[in-house]
Amino acid sequence: MTALKDLFSSLLDFIQRLGAMGSFLMRILRVLPGSLRRFDMHLRQLWFIGAMSLTIIIISGLFVGLVLGLQFYSALNQFGASGALGTLTALSLYRELSPVVAALLFSGRAGTAITAEIGLMRSTQQIEAMEMMAVDPIRHVVAPRFLAATIALPLLCVVFSALAIMGAHWSAVLWLGLDNGTYWSSMVGSVDLVDDLLAGVFKALVFGVLVALIAAYQGYHAKPTGEGVAYATTRTVIHSAIAILAFDFVLTAFMM
Repeated sequence: MTALKDLFSSLLDFIQRLGAMGSFLMRILRVLPGSLRRFDMHLRQLWFIGAMSLTIIIISGLFVGLVLGLQFYSALNQFGASGALGTLTALSLYRELSPVVAALLFSGRAGTAITAEIGLMRSTQQIEAMEMMAVDPIRHVVAPRFLAATIALPLLCVVFSALAIMGAHWSAVLWLGLDNGTYWSSMVGSVDLVDDLLAGVFKALVFGVLVALIAAYQGYHAKPTGEGVAYATTRTVIHSAIAILAFDFVLTAFMM
């Protein structure tokens, strides 16, 4: 009986948190048009959140592509279908790997940075000071970071895909000897712009909204202590990873 009661309590707490995050998202969307008047803030956050994440995206994408080229060539060569390596690589990256892996990397780098920055503003009472001066912290602090993360992740997903395809080309064509024309022609002939490439970008857009919302919510509601900020940062990574994988399944089911 106690276990059932604890389960019900946990479920109720989860629903309450979802409702609180939904309300927080509505507050962000309501003040977002007004925050665009300070366009310089959005550009600054886009540079910090997006451009500063390029390094880990580029390096990770390249090595993921190198590994995919080796693994797919080894598997396809057993059935004499190594010519389909370009197709398999592109479809795997565009539909699933690029948006999911890029989003997980993004949450670990940019999501935690958003949470830590807003959480430190909470712990040093900068949020309370803004509220006392009748300055909306959602509009001036949260909204620019939310929009920057939402825009940055789809762009980073495209960069990840490009570097991963190039890495697969290096390992399969330059190293293992697959014909260069076969690699590119099979890819071009099988990849659809809307169903494959834009579908992956749409997934990345949804993941960007999720990561930005979770990171901003955790930072804004963090306890005003160093330990509270640390816990909020950890929750951002965990909740973002679960949300990304769960929504990836839902989006894939609808798109198929």
